Amino acid sequence: MSTLQITITDDVKHRRRNIIVDLKKMIKPARTINKLTTGIPITIVALGDSLTQGWMVSKGYLDFLNEMLHIKFPKGRFKLINGGIPGDTADSGLSRLRWDVLHYNPDCVFIQYAINDAFSGFKEQHFKNNIKGIIDTIKENGDTDIVLITSGYIGDNEDNRHVEGYYRQLEVLGEDYGIPVVQTHEYWKKKIRDGIIFGSLVQYDDVHPTEEGYRLMAEAIMNIF
Repeated sequence: MSTLQITITDDVKHRRRNIIVDLKKMIKPARTINKLTTGIPITIVALGDSLTQGWMVSKGYLDFLNEMLHIKFPKGRFKLINGGIPGDTADSGLSRLRWDVLHYNPDCVFIQYAINDAFSGFKEQHFKNNIKGIIDTIKENGDTDIVLITSGYIGDNEDNRHVEGYYRQLEVLGEDYGIPVVQTHEYWKKKIRDGIIFGSLVQYDDVHPTEEGYRLMAEAIMNIF
C-alpha cells in the first residue's frame, strides 16, 4: 500500500494521518469480491466474541450481512459460518482457530475482537500479538482473504477510550499486512453525529448492539465490498 509523502509539520500531522487512514480504508478483499461477482462458491467464516455470535438478538450482523451481500452480488454463492463465542478473547480465538475456522477451508475470514480483551487484563501488545498469530496462521494455510473488524462504539467515556487503544492495534496490523480493517466504531460515531441516538444502538449494558446496531455493523462491513 502506498501513502502520500509529505513534509511533517505540526499543522499537517493530523491531515497526513487522515490520508493514511483513508488509503487504508480502500483496501478490499479482492479475491472474495471477484468470486462473489462471478458466482464461484465461497465460504466466509467469522471468528469473534458475542458481537459476532449475535448476543440477545434475533438478527446479528452476519444475518444482516447475508441479506446485503445477496443484494449486492445477485450471482453470489456463499456460505457464512458464525464462529462467535460470548466472552471470547483473541488468545482463545487463536487456540481454536484450526477447528473453528481453518477446518472449513475458508475463502475469507472475519476477525472481530477487542472489548473482552481490553477488560480481561490483556495488555494492548498481548492483544496485538494474538491477532497477529491468528493472521499468520491463516496465511500459512492458504490464500485466504482476511478482514479485521473493530467492535462497537461504547460511548464517550473512559471505557471507550481504553478500548480504542486496542482498535488502534488492529489498524496497525491492517497497515502492516495490507488487509482491510472495518472500523465499526467510527461508522457508529458518524451515524450518531448524523442524528442516530446512541441508546438505540446498544442494549441495556451499553456494549452489546441492538438489532439496529448490528445492522449498522453490517453496513460498515459492506463498505469494503
